[in-house]
Amino acid sequence: MFLLMSAPRIVAILWLLFYAYWMIAALGVKKNVRTQGQTKRWGLRFLVIAGIILLLRVPGLRRELLHYQTVHLGPASEFVGFVLCLCGFAFAIWARLHLGRNWGQPMTLKQGHELVTTGPYRFVRHPIYTGIGLALLGSTIVTPLWIVAFVCLTGYFVYSARTEERIMTSQFPDQYPEYKDRTKMLVPLVW
Repeated sequence: MFLLMSAPRIVAILWLLFYAYWMIAALGVKKNVRTQGQTKRWGLRFLVIAGIILLLRVPGLRRELLHYQTVHLGPASEFVGFVLCLCGFAFAIWARLHLGRNWGQPMTLKQGHELVTTGPYRFVRHPIYTGIGLALLGSTIVTPLWIVAFVCLTGYFVYSARTEERIMTSQFPDQYPEYKDRTKMLVPLVW
């Protein structure tokens, strides 16, 4: 019963642990060769954060989302959200581990970059975004206020994925189009 009653707190702790892992795992990756303009990349991140803050400031939205959580969510839906959050983190971490030293900030190309098409990359071309998106969806089910982050970050992920696909197509002109034809971008079997 403790787990179900404190699911929002546990989800917040999971996000902190995930973030800590992500920062530690970033040590020792290959050097960047090509990066989307730093100003543009940080500008996009700023817009996402500003969008989240602004949406949470919309009169009544925060109150309605909190009211929805207290009135409509029960232990079963909190448990489902918690499981989706865990599955999303697991998928993103699996992808990060499988990518190895090729991992980098969104929209970058690494020195000696290799095209990875195995592991979670067999199912989708951007499994890290897929995993984080699933974790955000689960967080939203547990705490509806997360819907704001889910919407804003999903837009950012789609933009980043499309930009990365242009970079990968130019880097791997023969292999990437074929890989693209046999996999979905973000949602296995769908999109």
